[in-house]
Amino acid sequence: MIKIFHREFIYLWYYFTLQLEQIYAYWLLGMAIGSFVSVFGKKRIHEFVASLSERKLSIFGIVPACILGIASPLCMYGTIPIAASFREKGMREDWLASFMMASILLNPQLIIYSAALGSTALIVRVLSCFFCGIFAGLCVNLYGKFSGNKNFFTFSGFYESNNHDTDPNIFMRYIKNFGRNVRATGIYFLLGIFLTALFQRYVPAESFARLFGRKNGFGVLMAATIGVPLYACGGGTIPLLQVWLADGMSLASASAFMITGPATKITNLGALKIVLGAKNFMAYLAFVIVYSLVNGLIVELLA
Repeated sequence: MIKIFHREFIYLWYYFTLQLEQIYAYWLLGMAIGSFVSVFGKKRIHEFVASLSERKLSIFGIVPACILGIASPLCMYGTIPIAASFREKGMREDWLASFMMASILLNPQLIIYSAALGSTALIVRVLSCFFCGIFAGLCVNLYGKFSGNKNFFTFSGFYESNNHDTDPNIFMRYIKNFGRNVRATGIYFLLGIFLTALFQRYVPAESFARLFGRKNGFGVLMAATIGVPLYACGGGTIPLLQVWLADGMSLASASAFMITGPATKITNLGALKIVLGAKNFMAYLAFVIVYSLVNGLIVELLA
């Protein structure tokens, strides 16, 4: 029995270290760039988003709002107070929807992480998230027109949180931000690699290819479904996706997982339930599922 445990430990350690060597540089680079944006660019990004309210862009304002949502390095609990301040400054609901949806799905750190999946998967992820933000804005715009209710969000009780990047030494400010990113994502990053090692050791590649490959017509639906319980942190899922794609997961299924995962992450759902209310919250979940499936099917056709 001891020999069996020892053998399995050696196998798992081999897979763990192999995956760590392949992906840790993307993780570190993602945090480095994310911290740089947070320390040196976050304020400018949010000031520019707020300034959009003064421009007569009409519905087309969802495009820059979506792009800036992707560029924002904040988590959802950091994004909502910022969005509340945008509302106070007169920003339209559809612009807010695009900004928040894009911010949920992607950020500068995750873009760098996703480069480990290859250039095609990276492009699919960025475009899928961008169009998800665009369609979220369009849906909220239509909701306002047909319901007559101009307020889709309820931000009462939300205020901008204190800025943690206050060290007078700009270098130390960056180092402290980087350290917070390490503490916040490190455990999930290592957990993702550990789960990947378990997967490589105990799940036959052929079985996985049958479940999520192009030959299974329900692969996209299944991938969208497993995105709900498995997604805890963007960096933690990249090792899993890297191996899944190598073992036969279709790019369409991966794209569905990359939408439903962050969009239905428990912490994100908790924050969104507060600002959306029960009815709009259910509409949000329906939108995410439908979009992820349609997006996956389109990727399937184009890939």
